[in-house]
Amino acid sequence: MVKTDDTMKRLLFLLPTLFAGTALAQPPGAPVPLLSFVKQEQFSWPRLSPDGKHLAVTVRMPIGKREVPTLTFYSIPNLKIESVVRLPAFEVPLDYYWVSNTRVVVRKGREEGSREIPASYGEVLALDYDGKRQEYLYGMDRFANSGRTSGFQDDYGSGYIADIPAALNNRVFLSSNLWQTDFSELLDVDAIKGNRRSVARVPLSGARFVLQNDGTPRFAKGSDDDAEFALLRRNGDGSAWQRVPREKTGTWLSPFAFSADDTEFMAWHAVDGEPAGLIRENLASGARRVVARDPDGALDAPMYGTSPYLPIVAFTSVGVPQIRYLEPDSHPDVVLHRQLAAQFPGSTVRFVDVTRDGGKILFSVRSDRDPGAFYLFDRKTGNADLLFAAMDAIEPDDMAPRRPISFTARDGLQLRGFLTLPRKPPAGKLPLVLVPHGGPIGIADNWYFDADAQFLASRGYAVLQVNFRGSGNRGEAFRQAGYRQWHDRIIDDLVDGVRWAIDQSNVDADRVCVFGASFGGYAALTLAEREPALVKCVAGYAGVYDLKLFKDEPDVKRSKGVAAAVRRQVGDDVAELDRISPALHADAIRTPVLLIHGGKDRIAPKEHAFRMRDALTKAGRPPEWYYVDYEWHGFYDTENQAEVYRRLEAFLAKHMGKPAGS
Repeated sequence: MVKTDDTMKRLLFLLPTLFAGTALAQPPGAPVPLLSFVKQEQFSWPRLSPDGKHLAVTVRMPIGKREVPTLTFYSIPNLKIESVVRLPAFEVPLDYYWVSNTRVVVRKGREEGSREIPASYGEVLALDYDGKRQEYLYGMDRFANSGRTSGFQDDYGSGYIADIPAALNNRVFLSSNLWQTDFSELLDVDAIKGNRRSVARVPLSGARFVLQNDGTPRFAKGSDDDAEFALLRRNGDGSAWQRVPREKTGTWLSPFAFSADDTEFMAWHAVDGEPAGLIRENLASGARRVVARDPDGALDAPMYGTSPYLPIVAFTSVGVPQIRYLEPDSHPDVVLHRQLAAQFPGSTVRFVDVTRDGGKILFSVRSDRDPGAFYLFDRKTGNADLLFAAMDAIEPDDMAPRRPISFTARDGLQLRGFLTLPRKPPAGKLPLVLVPHGGPIGIADNWYFDADAQFLASRGYAVLQVNFRGSGNRGEAFRQAGYRQWHDRIIDDLVDGVRWAIDQSNVDADRVCVFGASFGGYAALTLAEREPALVKCVAGYAGVYDLKLFKDEPDVKRSKGVAAAVRRQVGDDVAELDRISPALHADAIRTPVLLIHGGKDRIAPKEHAFRMRDALTKAGRPPEWYYVDYEWHGFYDTENQAEVYRRLEAFLAKHMGKPAGS
């Protein structure tokens, strides 16, 4: 099932030194080594055991050509490695939670590429911190992984960790989403033996259950066949589940936590298409009060203190994150957070995990220039010890600040984004690289460290990122403004952003190129088609270029919800899809093009790249081409990732000239 590799214990001790050496190896005045930006987060998702004696961390180790994610367990405080668990190739631990002082449950997934969030296939495992007593709790391979004498059968569905009982008694609640059905089920599972019992069943596919502190399932939330958010509620054990009407939910009502006495719940709430804020509602009376809201955008994930019940801090998501305390200034956790945050000016401090007694707190520190570091604070001694940096190869002092920007689109819509300038900009106007984000719907660039932006800025380019209409964090109305606007108003927003940067910043109007991945690749080629006088070159990485191919994707054919979401975003009229597909308008593209693609890409299948390449070649303007048949949606192999940046750097310099001082 999974492999415990003792040889990796030796590798891990070398890992921080190896990456730190990369960061220190550059001579004075030299640009940051390209490989520093290629390295993925070496340490992520740390979780403390309830008694504070062990730490579980996802650690990426250089094995062969890749940095392979492993689940590594340390003892505290000496950071001795207890075990290293490696999943099969391309499988990763998505999230994990302690169900006792010695055992964790793990939801595993599969990496689809370095430019895509790993996909969950709904498999859940359990194991002890020493890597032993592994049990396959839920998934399509349950029979094979549990042994033929167990009597367990394969699960034809996806499992998600819904909650951990407060008793920490080696049990876990799983949301079970049954394939090809309109039902979801809540299971109470023994994380040692694998036995389970059904707790609740709801008429909603893909539902996530929300439980009270006493283990009572109160809400189930998900999307219906029309890709509309649906919230179900049950008022008591044995009562029927009812859909909460729109007049109660507003645009969005998503409960996620309960007060200690279970009389109130906290939820995300949005009305009239505005950004979501936080509310508290009384279960019995329905009385609500707003806890935190930001008129500029949705709030980021809230932060819990030492209590497992309700969060104590919310962070804004638009521009530089701001803190919204949800408890009085005198609250002990608020006092502590203020004290810790004061030690790291210009950074965001977030509590990540806490021991059962509240004596030890694991917290992270990150910013626009710092990918992040993790510390362990001991409340008794008052000491905070650095455990590890997420990306040791990055020296924050060598990175460039990311400046939040705001401008008005041609139709009056207020848009936001980020401009990253070289840390030491040379004299004269700067060449500009526009980097549209992927998605496009519901995704947004944020203020935190961005490898693409920092790499390009380190090479002397100004980097512009625009959260165009349809992007996330600005509310449902802003999101819906991007529907069926891939080729039109979204591209207008990007053009308006470039023109704003030219007018407001020290940017050379004659040296503008575009680099984008996924939808960003689509946007790059569409800009070349629509705005040949504006852009000097475009690079598309794992892009989509012929939108008719959406209609043939397996997920679209398999899922009513996915099909509805695709129709909502781009429609299903063939003539319209042809109109907005750059692969069908290559004759209008006169700008130099670089195409980068992987042959195993399942998000943007390779046919997109081949059709775009062939169309450009037929039009007499063959693109530069970097294709690796075994790579995915964003390349995995370290050398291939480095080659992407090398080719991009050479391509930009070829068509805009090498930036001064780089």
